[in-house]
Amino acid sequence: MKKYLIILAVILAIAGIAGYGFYKRTPEVSYKTAKIERGMVVSTVAATGNLSAVTTVQVGTQVSGTIQKLYVDFNSKVKKGQAIAEIDPSLFNASVEQAQGNVLNSEANLQKSRVTLADAERTLARNKKLLADGIISQADYDVAETALQSARASVKASEGSVAQTRGALMQSRTNLRYSVIRSPVDGVVISRTIDIGQTVAASFQTPTLFTIAKDLTKMQIEVSVDEADISRIQLDQKATFTVDSYPEQTFGGKVVQIRSAPIITQNVVTYVVVVNVDNNDLKLKPGMTANVSIEVARKDDVLKLPPAALRFKPKTKTEDAKAKGSEERGSANKQRPAAGSPDQGGKPGGRKAGNDQQVYILKDNKPVAVKIRTGIANNSSIELVESTLKEGDEVVIEQTGGDSVKKKTGGSPMGRPF
Repeated sequence: MKKYLIILAVILAIAGIAGYGFYKRTPEVSYKTAKIERGMVVSTVAATGNLSAVTTVQVGTQVSGTIQKLYVDFNSKVKKGQAIAEIDPSLFNASVEQAQGNVLNSEANLQKSRVTLADAERTLARNKKLLADGIISQADYDVAETALQSARASVKASEGSVAQTRGALMQSRTNLRYSVIRSPVDGVVISRTIDIGQTVAASFQTPTLFTIAKDLTKMQIEVSVDEADISRIQLDQKATFTVDSYPEQTFGGKVVQIRSAPIITQNVVTYVVVVNVDNNDLKLKPGMTANVSIEVARKDDVLKLPPAALRFKPKTKTEDAKAKGSEERGSANKQRPAAGSPDQGGKPGGRKAGNDQQVYILKDNKPVAVKIRTGIANNSSIELVESTLKEGDEVVIEQTGGDSVKKKTGGSPMGRPF
């Protein structure tokens, strides 16, 4: 029995040593590469905004009263001058009748004043002859002359009263006309805030009763562009955007306005850029959120490489030793990169100042650095402006194997060593 136990113990010891040796061996290092291709690179600025009609008119009321009739509703197409609502005209009709009576009364008073003036003129002419004949005194003549001047003043006052009452009549008729609310433009009703029986009041801030979009086939997007990107935006640049309602469809537009007024929100400065959009099929609705990409640069038939090539940095022995020592000590603090190391500052692919960058190619299955200079870029490709590389060359984008595999596994399968 003891013989079997000894044999079993020896077998287990050999298996443990073999397993430990298999785990401790360094896996073979391999590299994943990608080819340098020739094609188009488009650089864009991404922003978000909301769709709105190019011209939106808010319709209010100039008189107060109770809504008696509604002639339109949401999405109703209207023409300029078309009646869209009516306020109860009873009070306005009464006001017109009263103003007409005042006009008639003032015209009658004017006619009476003119008769008095004519009588005063005749009296003065008669007294002038009598004064020449010595029949009346100078005082009697002066009284007649004063009466004439008074009659003339009375005529002027009556004429003023007539003008005043006619103005009041015109105002009453205008208020009566304003009791019918009409559309100021051709368009579509996109908002209605009143119902029949509701009382509306005209004031210095007239309430909005209807919102009418003049032309929904022409819309615009007001997008907020970060201050870091606003210098790249120019008029007439092309833009594409998507909306949540049609996630698989891409719409087009054009930059028509760049506003200089800054918008500061929590110390973040943005500027409004207006993008005009054709909406002939009326799929787009006011208020929709648009994810906009403005094309700021385009290069055709240029060499391009994947962004992962700039982010790649081969693992050195020094870095391997540091990583292994850190794992053995179980330190909670992360190793700080040394000053001047390629990883410092988080710059991808060993990017250095002055646009001196580098990528790696394989020679004898080992990565070799090649200096390059890049141009415009997007999420999928970067323009290669200057380099010894050519179309079809392969650049390293990822390293697999070596100590990196062990680091990902998180330690020995037998548990943490003591």
